Formats: sequence, C-alpha cells, structure tokens
Amino acid sequence: MTTSRAVVIGSGIGGLTAAAALHRSGWQVTVLERAASLEPVGAGISLAPNSQRALDVIGLGDEVRSLAAWQGDGGMRTPSGRWLARTDSSAAAERFGGPLVLLHRSVLVDLLRSRLPEDAVRTGTPARLVDPGRAGGSPALVRTDAGDIEADLVIGADGIGSAVRTALFPRHPGPSYSGFTTWRVLAPGVGRAFSSHETWGRGELWGSHPLKDGGIYAYAAALAPAGARAAADDEKAELVRRYGDWHDPIPAVIAAVEPDRILRHDVYHLTDPLPAFHRGRTVLVGDAAHAMGPFLGQGGNQAVEDAVVLAHHVTPDGDLGAGVAAYSAARHPRTTAMVRKAAQVSRMVGLTGAPAVALRDGLMSAVSRLGPGLVLRTFDGICDWRPPQRTYAAGTRGGQRTRP
Repeated sequence: MTTSRAVVIGSGIGGLTAAAALHRSGWQVTVLERAASLEPVGAGISLAPNSQRALDVIGLGDEVRSLAAWQGDGGMRTPSGRWLARTDSSAAAERFGGPLVLLHRSVLVDLLRSRLPEDAVRTGTPARLVDPGRAGGSPALVRTDAGDIEADLVIGADGIGSAVRTALFPRHPGPSYSGFTTWRVLAPGVGRAFSSHETWGRGELWGSHPLKDGGIYAYAAALAPAGARAAADDEKAELVRRYGDWHDPIPAVIAAVEPDRILRHDVYHLTDPLPAFHRGRTVLVGDAAHAMGPFLGQGGNQAVEDAVVLAHHVTPDGDLGAGVAAYSAARHPRTTAMVRKAAQVSRMVGLTGAPAVALRDGLMSAVSRLGPGLVLRTFDGICDWRPPQRTYAAGTRGGQRTRP
C-alpha cells in the first residue's frame, strides 16, 4: 500500500499547521521553505478561542494555553488615555468558550515543528508549482532546485504574494494595498503593570499587551503611502514622532524597543475574493487564499482554521476531488466575510477628520456603557467557531474551556 504524499509550499503558521494536521491524519508530508531557517515573520500572535479549538484537534491547544498569557481585562482608549470601551475577559471567555491568549510567534512555530518528523521540513528550498494535478488523475508537480516532486496533494501556504495562487488563478488581480502600514515589536517589561489596550487616534492605532514572560507585544498601524519608510530608516524615531505623546505605557514601550527589532510591513488584502481555494490537487491556505487586514486579529487564526478543516476533508484514502471541493466550500464564505469585516474596521480606524473621529469615539463609548455584551456581540460568528471534528482539550466540558 503506497503512502499519500502532501507537499506544503511555505512554512508560516498556516503551512506548518496544515503539515502537522495532515501528518496526524496519515499523510506523508514535506514542507518546502524558501528561507534558510524557520525564523517566523512577526513578533507576537494572539489566538482566539476559535483557533485554539482548531489546535485542540491536533493536540496542541493545552500546550499553547500553558505557554501563553491569558489576556485580562482591558479595552479601547483614545490617545489621551480616556477609556472608550472596557472589555471583561471573564465575560468573553464565558461567551466564546475560552480566553484570548498571546504568545511569541516563534513559540507557536516551534510547537508546530515539533509535531512533524525531523526530515519533513526543507529550508533553503525555493519551490514552484508546475502542474496543479488533476483530482482522480495525474499528480501535482512541484519543481525545486534539487528536482521535481510529484504529490497527491499540494498546499499553497506561501503568503500574500503567493506564486501558487497566481499559478492556479492567473487572471485574478491579486492583493491590493489597504492604505495602512504597520509596526510590530516585542519589548521588555516597562516596570509597571498595565491593562491590555488598543488605542485609536486619527488614522492611527496602537496596541500593547503583556506577555507571560514579562515582556510586551505591541503593534501600531497608520495611514501611509505604499512603500513609505521612516527618514534614515529610523523606525523607532518614526514611532516616537507618531505615538510618543500618547498615553502611558506607550512612550515607555517605544523607549524600551531595540531599533533593529522593529518590524514594519505595508498591509495588503484580497478584497476581490478568489473563485475557489482549490484547483486540481492543489489548495490554498492562509494569506495565500484570503489575506486580510490585521484589524480583527484573525489572520493567523483563520490560517489555523484552514489547516484543520483541510485535514478533516482530505483523508489519505478518501476521494481527493470531493475533499478539496468540500474544504473550499467550507472555508470560502467564512474567510471572505472576515476579509470584508476587517476592511470595514480599517475604514473606522482610518477616519481622520475631527468630527468623524468624535462621532466614532462617541458611538463606541455609548455602546460600551449600554453593556459589555453589545461589544462582545461583534465577535459572534468569529470566536465561537468550532472545528468539524469534535474534540475536548483537558480542562474543558462539552468543548467549553474552563480555567484550571
């Protein structure tokens, strides 16, 4: 009996989760990564209850929760520090079946890598999809410098600029610039306790969140022309210029950041949906399929969902054509809605006129005063998602996460 072979192009969160999930279900998996190492792109990552439940399916949810910081109470603020909306972490966990957790992206990458055989990941290996294959017929073909690889299944997990996506859908216009650039940093502790917060200004935002090791994960976004960079490439000075007079602890966090550890990326998104997430024996996951802005905090979460749903539908001994079609049908509507919702939130962040910003802030404050449940309700249909597999992590009852 021959073993079904899956090739994953790209080793980001979506690619590695797909590899781990497929390996767990019996596939022989090879991950091809262009970069020389598995150094993750990014700093921290927030995992909502929906993606944690997906990680429970592959036996990683409890380990992630044990290594991550469980987000406490916090909320949204103005640059002066005034609270616009408060969040109740207990109410959120009760509503969605678990907490929001934060951890270093590198920790998640290491955990996913640990679920794969030692020889499954090949770094320094650029790969190109030559033929997507035909379900029920010819295999897919992937070309590398070391030779061609035939595969029963290919997973394109090669990010926003996906070459696999272009090969599958050459007439699709691809991602467009959102109007926002972003910064992400990991900083040491600033010597004082503070609540997690996201602060909205005029066409700008900042978020600060404590990590379990005492450090801080912070991110910022601002309207800017595509490709713009700080004068003299001094991104720390740019953060001081934009956010240095915002409320505590933002100036202290910026001061603690090492200049060469600041990550800046322009935000591109796929607002024009693909016709499907598959063709032949090849599927797309994560940003390659549905790149979205960061304003819902769901980009990585949706990639994790993709991976587990894919492994559920494409069993090694099953009907591959039916499986990839079922995966595409399950994921396309949900992720398309996420892309659109993230774009809607970005338009709210992007308001710059004083009257419009005042109206936005007033509405947010009024909704918060009417009840925290109204704020949480905006995440209904997002954080309460459950994978097709029924699974129970340790410390759960009926799929609901409980505190230890």
